[in-house]
Amino acid sequence: MSESSSAPQLKQTLGFWQVTLYGMGSMLGAGIYGLIGKAAGSLGNAVWLAFVVAMIAAMLTGLSYACVGSRYPRAGGAAYVTQRAFRIDWLSYVIGIAVMMSGLTSMATGSQLIADNLIKAIGFGVPSKVLAIVLVAMIGMVIFRGIRESMWANITCTLIEAAGLIFILVVGVRFWGSVNYLEVPPHALTDGSVTMIILQGAVLTFYSFIGFEDLLNVSEEVKDAPRNLPRGLIAAMIGSTVIYMAIAITAVSVVPYGKLAGSLTPLMDVAHVAAPWFENIDKVYVVITVFSVGNTALLNYLMGSRLLYGMSTQKLLPKVLRKIHPVRHTPYVAVITLFFIVTMLILSGGVKPLAEATVLLLLLVFTAVNASLLLMKWRKDSDRGQFEVPMIVPALGAIVCLTLAIARVYGGMTGSDPAAKTAPLIAGVIVVVALSLYRVLKPKQVVLED
Repeated sequence: MSESSSAPQLKQTLGFWQVTLYGMGSMLGAGIYGLIGKAAGSLGNAVWLAFVVAMIAAMLTGLSYACVGSRYPRAGGAAYVTQRAFRIDWLSYVIGIAVMMSGLTSMATGSQLIADNLIKAIGFGVPSKVLAIVLVAMIGMVIFRGIRESMWANITCTLIEAAGLIFILVVGVRFWGSVNYLEVPPHALTDGSVTMIILQGAVLTFYSFIGFEDLLNVSEEVKDAPRNLPRGLIAAMIGSTVIYMAIAITAVSVVPYGKLAGSLTPLMDVAHVAAPWFENIDKVYVVITVFSVGNTALLNYLMGSRLLYGMSTQKLLPKVLRKIHPVRHTPYVAVITLFFIVTMLILSGGVKPLAEATVLLLLLVFTAVNASLLLMKWRKDSDRGQFEVPMIVPALGAIVCLTLAIARVYGGMTGSDPAAKTAPLIAGVIVVVALSLYRVLKPKQVVLED
């Protein structure tokens, strides 16, 4: 009996609704609470249009991910698909490391944010970094327990973070219709046409949809993945868009967009105006923020562990990382490895610039996945899934993501903000480090299991 058939395997336990909530939990993070203010400053009352345009742009790549997930439900995710299409080992390795780093830096920044909030709210007498490491260990234990337990934790956190947004909608819907929803700031009109303003705003709001790509890495644990993964991914993106648009309309209806733009906590300001009777609402939203950020950390940890496992089965990473626990059916060595890497990131400090750099790398990953699907569709002998898209979808997806990546690099290098110049440089360093690791751990034979 072969190793692949005799060794413990990942369990397929996720259905359509779990996939949908996983995707929404990845996208509906705490970022929307601050993003809405920045977007309103650029687009005024027309901020809702930016989410529509951003969703269309993100959906192009989302549909490509749904297609490749239907064809190849593998834990290696983007690294597997890139290898399948291009058969270039070092490229697949860099893609995998870039995706992993995006999750790990998000975990490190998120756990520190939770620790800071808990210390401020409850007054724990421990250093924030120590508490952050303890929180990562607790999340790791949930991931180790199993995919079912991880999904229950995700569902709980997603419902709590969604409840905070739904509350804003419920108390603010009576203000709808009180403003002109096509009004943009006067200063914005001097910089270009309304169309260009909306497109620029869409670049900003595009990042609120990042997270859907994590679904590809848990596809091996989805029941009837060729059918449920595409449906769940698309449902998550549409559901998140509806919530984002409704929140945007509510926010500018309750609070003038100029005030939102200057606020550090825009949605909390909306809640104060729309529900003045709610005492201690600030503390409630601190709790919601903790669950929102915690959910992001949970899903990134889950994604990272499956990515390491998947890359190991491809022989892009050491064999030990593909070990599955015989009882829990989880890649426990990968889970433990990630804990130590995130701990080092937390202790090192200065994770925020690293996180901004990995967002840029994700755009390049999206470009690679779109290009991979385009190449596989061009090959007539390529496998087909239950969900297929025309070639124009990955072609436009690659163009959009590459354009956003170039715009981000150009804006950072030519702008006046020193911090913005750092992200492209760090992204370059990550690529160099990944290539160096590849040279050291160079696999003898990369495999694609069918």
